[in-house]
Amino acid sequence: MRIHWHRRDLRGADNAGLRAAATAAADDDTPGVVPVFVFDRDVLAHAGPPRVAFMLDALTSLREWYRDRGSDLLVRQGDPREVLPALADAFDAEGVTWCKDYSGLATERDAAVRQALADADVTRESVHDAVFHEPGAITTNDGDPYQVFTYFSKKWHDRPKPDPFDAPTGDELADVSDDEPLPTLSELGFDEPEADVPPASPAAARDRLTDFCTDGIYRYGERRDYPADDCTARLSAHLKWGTIGIREVYEETEAAKFEVQEGSEAAESVAEFQDQLAWREFYTQVLFYNPEVVTDNYKEYERAIDWRDDPEALQAWKDGETGYPIVDAGMRQLREEAFMHNRVRMIVASFLTKDLLLDWRHGYDWFRKQLVDHDTANDNGGWQWAASTGTDAQPYFRIFNPTTQGERYDPEAEYITTYVPELQGVDPASIHDWHTLSPTQRQQVAPDYPAPIVDHGERREQAIEMFERARGDA
Repeated sequence: MRIHWHRRDLRGADNAGLRAAATAAADDDTPGVVPVFVFDRDVLAHAGPPRVAFMLDALTSLREWYRDRGSDLLVRQGDPREVLPALADAFDAEGVTWCKDYSGLATERDAAVRQALADADVTRESVHDAVFHEPGAITTNDGDPYQVFTYFSKKWHDRPKPDPFDAPTGDELADVSDDEPLPTLSELGFDEPEADVPPASPAAARDRLTDFCTDGIYRYGERRDYPADDCTARLSAHLKWGTIGIREVYEETEAAKFEVQEGSEAAESVAEFQDQLAWREFYTQVLFYNPEVVTDNYKEYERAIDWRDDPEALQAWKDGETGYPIVDAGMRQLREEAFMHNRVRMIVASFLTKDLLLDWRHGYDWFRKQLVDHDTANDNGGWQWAASTGTDAQPYFRIFNPTTQGERYDPEAEYITTYVPELQGVDPASIHDWHTLSPTQRQQVAPDYPAPIVDHGERREQAIEMFERARGDA
């Protein structure tokens, strides 16, 4: 008998660790897999209500999946170093498997659990699952991790991708049951999320994937930066929590590519989406080799960056009250949906760091609490890219103009007016020119929407000066 410890792999199909457990258990005296999930307070301390709500929904679905097959998901709370050896003893299990995670917190926890199981004379196996190519698999010719995505991406695309793993059958699962109910949000110490959290289950993930690969994926390359088009997969939360496997996603995108002519614009669009899967793995590698980037700049400057201390500006940014419509729309989408369109994530991150001149860590921490799809590697990589402190980052002198970004990617202000009702009915030209309107004009067209809290042109110059000082150039 084997125990499989679920963490960020809340599914039965295309689960490398669960498949490894089932295969190993077939040779045991008492075959079968006992599925387990442990609510670890040390991990929950870094979570936010939307993510925990999504996780609980996913666990409900996973438990039902096991029960439909004559087994059950055992739910425990506590320290995995104590819980897992105790369960192994109770079930006389010969080993414990789990799927690898690559953050500093996860690797430290896994090492501690591995030692605790070794002390209890229980075999243990951590299985590569969440990404195609684990850290260290794609390196430079000298064996070093890549610091530039372009070179990493080329090798990523060239490497073969394994097929999805089969889900275990009922015969491969242990005949166990558990009357322990899943804890509620409040029992775990969280408030109900303000946002409308999407459903979390493999079925919901597959529906999104199928819909996207039927239509949106063929327009992705051209329209993915236009938030009103909703031309993105919205699979990030499912990939974060593993309600769908990466191999299943890739297989479906390859099938979509097969449906169109090779070399066509539609085929190139599919490749553009697959590139986003490569970005996930690039940032996973960065985090694995540099776990300190969660709190420290990846890129070293000669001097410390002289970030401003401006709590009022930070709060205006969080509330979507900056007076820059595309920024405020993004921040309000985050509040309402626990999600934000990727182009807009870049815009609001640039605004925080280059217009408000506030430390990227404020933004990263806010996203960590608010996003349903927060992933340490991806979010940290994105924030440090925008702040010009990360690997392969945006050069410090290339600064997003929030007005130009709104005009280019939301020309009719459809996205903006969806989330900023004060601007509904206002001519798109006036919305995009909001920063140039006089106080009288603003009062006439949208009296409830705030004036810009900073002047972009002035702050752009200040941001460049700030980074030049950090570089030692001034």
